[in-house]
This record gives sequence, structure tokens and C-alpha cells, in this order.
Amino acid sequence: MAVQQTQALPPQYVEDLQKDYGKQLTATTAAPLDTSKFAPQVAGQDTLQQQAAAMAGTQGQGIGAFQPYLTQAGAYDTAASGALGQASGAFGTAGGFTGPQAYQQFQSPYQQDIINATLAEYDTQAAQGMTGIGQQAAMSGNLGGGREGVMRSQYQNKSDLNRALLQSGLLQQGFTQANQLANQAFGQQMNLGQAQQNQSQAQQGLSQNQQGLAGLAPSLYQGDINTLGSAGAAQQAQAQAQLDATREGNRLEAYEPYERLGYQGQGIASIASGAPGQYQSTVTSNPSPLQSALGIGSTLSGIYGNVMGPYRNQSNQ
Repeated sequence: MAVQQTQALPPQYVEDLQKDYGKQLTATTAAPLDTSKFAPQVAGQDTLQQQAAAMAGTQGQGIGAFQPYLTQAGAYDTAASGALGQASGAFGTAGGFTGPQAYQQFQSPYQQDIINATLAEYDTQAAQGMTGIGQQAAMSGNLGGGREGVMRSQYQNKSDLNRALLQSGLLQQGFTQANQLANQAFGQQMNLGQAQQNQSQAQQGLSQNQQGLAGLAPSLYQGDINTLGSAGAAQQAQAQAQLDATREGNRLEAYEPYERLGYQGQGIASIASGAPGQYQSTVTSNPSPLQSALGIGSTLSGIYGNVMGPYRNQSNQ
């Protein structure tokens, strides 16, 4: 018994479109896509970000930036302590120049010799005066008389008084001079102690300034780091946007032939089925290269199946 086979063939123009589409599909998919042109890229750190990182690191002195100031503050503290110790020593020395015996250390070592020599000269002159009284008594005929004795007694009393006044004057002069020198030394030591005390206070003030700078330095560095980091991040974001734009452009360019084939295949399928078709793009926003490759492969397989599907059914009797 003969077998009859019925086959529904599409119109000739549809077959021609399908053949042409198959050739284009084969040619287009024969070569693999160069995904390196639209592979994701990450913009490198901007130079400002690198500067911020360097400042935050030990090489940029971001970490431990306060240490030099603390070291200098310690040096000022040491100097202040030394000056204060010197001031205490000066004040202590000044204390030795006070009191009723303070003048003694400033007396001239030759003072007593001067007094002795002066009194000896006075005694010599006084003795000559006594001799003169005897001569006068002899000339007046009163030698050995009561009047001579009175004259001698008066002269001796006056001479002793003058001698005592001379001695006390010399002692008073030495005491006054020594006391003045003691007062002068006291004032000098007090001034020296005050100057050293002022120097100590100045050193302490410098130390406090350095400590303040030590506390300020990290915040200043942090401000610079934040400013550089923020500006660098904006520059990096701009560079990243440019890379993404270039990648997106390369991706659209690479997938353009597949888009055309997809649109053409959907149109052929619609013509063959007699139903109006609606094309859906296979390119989505910012896909990964792997997703794009898999999406294009599955979409093209589906399009080709839709075009060729209605003409693969055969009736076998």
C-alpha cells in the first residue's frame, strides 16, 4: 500500500528569508565575542587618594605626627626643671647673705692690718705731742710741776678719746662697706634666682605650646586626609564613570549584530506564523559579560527555534 506524505511548505519568499537568516546567524555566531572590550574595570586610586593614604601612613607622618612635638615638649620640661633648680640654688645662696653675721664674709682680709697701722701712726703722733708738752713746761719753768701734770693728763685723755673715735670709725667703715657688699650680693642672687625662675616659667610655657601642637597635629592631618580623600574619591568616581561609559559603548557595539539578528528573526517568525510579533531587546542595562554571553546564546537559540519550528512538523501515514 502506498504511503502518502503531506508536507506544509512555507511560501517561497519565507523560505528565502529563512535561508538568508540561517546564513547570517551562522556567520555572526561563528566568531566568539571579544569580551575584553566590555569587561568590568575598576578605576585606580586618584593621586589625591594616594597622597591621603601616604599621609595616613608612617612615611607621611600621619601616624605619630604628634611625637616630635611631645619630644620637644619634654626637652622644654627638662630645661624648665633645670632652670628652676638653678633658681632655687640662687635663692638659697641669697639666704646666706642675710642675718647679723652676713657682713663678715665680705670684710677685707687686710682690714685689721689697716686699723693697726693707722692706730700705730696715731700713737706715734700722740707721743710726739706729749713730748712737746714737756718742752713747753721746761721753757716756762714748770717742768715736773702740777701744771705740767694737768696738761699731760688733759692731752692724754683727749688723745685716747680721739684714738677710740678713730678706731671705731675704721671699724664702722669696714662694717658699712661689708654690709653693703652683702646687700649687693643678696640682691644679685635674688635677681639671678628670679631670672632663672622666669626662664623656667618660659620653658614651661613653650612646653605647653608644644603639647598643644601635639594635640592639634593629628586633627590637622586628619582634616587634610579627609579633604584629599574626598577630592580623590570624586576624581576616582569620575574616572570610573568614564570607564563604565566606555564599557557600555563597547558592549552595545559588540551586541549590535545580535540585536539585528534577533529583530530580523522575530520578524521572520511573525511572518511565517501569520501573527504579529513583538520584539524584545536582548541587551539589558549594565549586564555582566557572563550574563550577556549566556543571554545572547539562549535568546538566539529561542529565536532560531521559533523561526524553524512550524516547518519541522511532518505527517507520516
